[in-house]
Amino acid sequence: MLEVFSSSFMQKALLVGVIVSLLSGLISVFIVLRKMSFIGAGISHAAFGGIAIGFLAGINPIFTAILYSIAVALGIEFISRKGKVSEDASIGIFFASSMALGIVLISLSKEYTVDLFGYLFGNILAISRGEVILSMIIAITVIGIIILFLKEIFITTYNEEIARVSGISVRSINTLFLILLAVSIVISMKIVGIILVSALLVIPGATAQLFARNLYSMIAVSCGVAVISTVLGLIFSYEFDIAPGGSIVLTATAIFFAALIFKRRK
Repeated sequence: MLEVFSSSFMQKALLVGVIVSLLSGLISVFIVLRKMSFIGAGISHAAFGGIAIGFLAGINPIFTAILYSIAVALGIEFISRKGKVSEDASIGIFFASSMALGIVLISLSKEYTVDLFGYLFGNILAISRGEVILSMIIAITVIGIIILFLKEIFITTYNEEIARVSGISVRSINTLFLILLAVSIVISMKIVGIILVSALLVIPGATAQLFARNLYSMIAVSCGVAVISTVLGLIFSYEFDIAPGGSIVLTATAIFFAALIFKRRK
């Protein structure tokens, strides 16, 4: 089995896959606890608009997608908080308009590049050394910030009133979490793609919720599920010559249902 990772491209895929999976597993816990699965899907699809801007402007799509996704995340929060529009309606508006913007901008470009499909469906096996380094730096930074504000994020997730009484700026923590979520979604796109990234940010946390008795055990299980899903998904992808992104998500899904069946029988 270890022969699968003997080639350099598989080693790079494994390296970036594990570190980004740890990030996905960590942030998945709070997405599940906050019931924010739909906003994760909305931001991930909205990122397509940021990628299209990068391609058209000749800028690294990762940077434009991060900035655009952060703007969308904050826009959803602002409209749902200040306006008379529900959060799910705001997500739907940004979801559709950003995808439409991406399609229009891509249609203006005279050159279509295969890299675009890598962002849509994931292409971790073709990730470059520069992308590995960039992904690792961003992932480690985001993980560090989450750990630094873990107490505040958890208390705000558990009960906003208690957080306010404790002197925590709920609005600031929620804004910070949305920014971290947007960044996490963008750097996860190269692994499973825009279409499937929301699954990687939900399934590990949902699986962990079946067994965890406290926050730390939930984080440990969620990160473990994300890493195992990525490693096994890469192995299945290599052995059966299938798309790595889909393989990773299907593996995570299989782990979830196996855990659900085990839980029900127990």
